[in-house]
Amino acid sequence: MKALSNLPALIVAAALALGLAACGQSEKTATPDAAKVMALKAAAYLKEVGPEKAFDAFTNSDEWKDGDLYVWVDDKNGVSVAHGFQPELVGTNELDVPDADGKYYMHDVVAITDQGWVDYKWKSPTTGEIADKTSYIVRVDDYFVGVGAYKY
Repeated sequence: MKALSNLPALIVAAALALGLAACGQSEKTATPDAAKVMALKAAAYLKEVGPEKAFDAFTNSDEWKDGDLYVWVDDKNGVSVAHGFQPELVGTNELDVPDADGKYYMHDVVAITDQGWVDYKWKSPTTGEIADKTSYIVRVDDYFVGVGAYKY
């Protein structure tokens, strides 16, 4: 009978634990595999609907964002044409902009002929801090579709 008197406290504790776990999952760091899946999906979407519709969706739609995953696209000259985390970058040339370590990562991006990984440092949408990132890049004609996973 004594155990039952603690039942309300146990229910509250369990509910709090579940709530904290759910909150933690929304802040959970995505894996490189998840980044690759989203990049391939975004590349297929770009091929299906064309640049104008795809770039607008990647930049402005929550459909292409999931926690710290988001789609970004640059053209063959390193100009940002879509960015799901920092839309203010659209229209800027990032080719000769170094990351926090001085790496010109966009040179690696535009060298991709089909698809592959590029490592660099970038500001995280969940922490706001610069972190190591690996992005899966898929070339679609003269565009490079990228989605990256942070390494916190």
